[in-house]
Parts: sequence; structure tokens; C-alpha cells
Amino acid sequence: MSRKLVRPRQGRMFAGVCAGLAQRFGISAGLVRLLFLLSLLLPGTQVIIYLALWIIMPNEDRYLIAGH
Repeated sequence: MSRKLVRPRQGRMFAGVCAGLAQRFGISAGLVRLLFLLSLLLPGTQVIIYLALWIIMPNEDRYLIAGH
């Protein structure tokens, strides 16, 4: 779990948030997407959290250019 939390260029479907979380925690991106979709059936702020992560998480290429 030493990878940084970034939105990858490869393997993204929409914004790359689920793919980035999957890479960070070493699990399947499909599983993260499925869990997110299932969470939409429950009341809560899932969409707001997703949008916030989209804004906060840097793109992988921008992160690599910064030299981190």
C-alpha cells in the first residue's frame, strides 16, 4: 500500500477515482466500482464524496511531472 493516491491514465472509466482507489489499496478496480454502485442504493453522500475525490486526487501524469 505504498502507492500514492492518484487518478491513473490507464484503466479509468469516468474520472479515474475508483481506479485510483483500487491501485492505492491493491484491489480490483471492478470491485471498487461495484461497491460504489451498490452504495448508491443506500442513503448518503456518496456522489458528493466521489466528486470531492475527483477534485482532490491529482492526475497521474501531473503527479509524475511534479517529481514526487
